[in-house]
Amino acid sequence: MTITPSTLRKRSLAEELAERLQTQIGEGRFRTGEKLPPEPELMRLFGVGRSTVREAVRILSDLGFLQVRQGAGTFVVREDASSLVEQRMKRADIRELDEVRGILEAAIAGKAAERHTDRDAQQIRKHLADRKAAAETNRLEQCIDADANFHEAIAQATHNAILAELYRATALHLREGFRRIYSDTGYLLASHPLHEQLARHILRGDVSNASRTICDILEKP
Repeated sequence: MTITPSTLRKRSLAEELAERLQTQIGEGRFRTGEKLPPEPELMRLFGVGRSTVREAVRILSDLGFLQVRQGAGTFVVREDASSLVEQRMKRADIRELDEVRGILEAAIAGKAAERHTDRDAQQIRKHLADRKAAAETNRLEQCIDADANFHEAIAQATHNAILAELYRATALHLREGFRRIYSDTGYLLASHPLHEQLARHILRGDVSNASRTICDILEKP
């Protein structure tokens, strides 16, 4: 399998490279379980630097198309790159995503309150603690990731695969939006008490207050 060299422009180089690779995965040039060429080969084929390749791989890993295996390489784990929902979300602005998130997360919070397991509770607490630690030390990238992981853990706690997948697709684009609009962790730190409140309601099985709190989180400027 070979990758055709491309001229990359628009948005960031990493986003362009990620889109090219995603398209080629969807076209079947790389199949599930197949290993991508090593970093130096991707750098040569696309005429980009190592950091661009690594960021593109990170984007596709977040999307669920790739998996980086330490010491073994990067492998394709998903091929369905033609999802209409994901393609539309790529063109959405942060306000549209927030509206979708509000509708989706209210339902997710309620179901998570009803259905979460002890393992789910452990993951929710872990990512909440990671979020706080990153926010307090102004580590923006880590805080954004921890915030997304916290909400994704809640989605997983619904034990509804469709809800979890819909939120995962939304979360990827929210991460990218947050990276564009936030320059520090000030907002994320200020909203942390509400996130702690959300976790408490979910873990106590309080459906109505869990759904109400997620709305409060999204209404904050």
